[in-house]
Amino acid sequence: MSLGGGGGGGAMEQIQQQLQALEQEKQAIQAEIENVRDEQSEIDEAIEAIETLETGATVQVPLGGDAYVRATIEDMDEVVVTLGGGYAAERDSEGAVESLERKKETLDDRIEELEGEIETVEEETASLEEKAQQAQQQQMQQLQQMQQEDE
Repeated sequence: MSLGGGGGGGAMEQIQQQLQALEQEKQAIQAEIENVRDEQSEIDEAIEAIETLETGATVQVPLGGDAYVRATIEDMDEVVVTLGGGYAAERDSEGAVESLERKKETLDDRIEELEGEIETVEEETASLEEKAQQAQQQQMQQLQQMQQEDE
């Protein structure tokens, strides 16, 4: 007597594929969170620089390709801050810090959103794992029934 084509095995395989896809999704979300946190760190560094540098200070300005040029700050009340969407604006030091703090708050919100997505993925994973366990138990029961019928 057969189990009807082993339909339970196909279901288990499908569940395993879904679990694998969820794990990949979780890893992608975690990588995005890490990128957002890196961006927050860069903002913190910029805020610290704005708050500590003064007019006349000498700084290293990146040119790209790991090349820098020494420059003297002429006016700390002329800070250009990226606003997003390809736009930037000149601000005084205080305004620049405020803009960066708002940007950081937006990134905090994004992290919370991503963490919520991870929770959803983890809930889906737990549900699928429970489903897999139930399917496995059902297969075992069917196998035991078959063995009893064969005796």
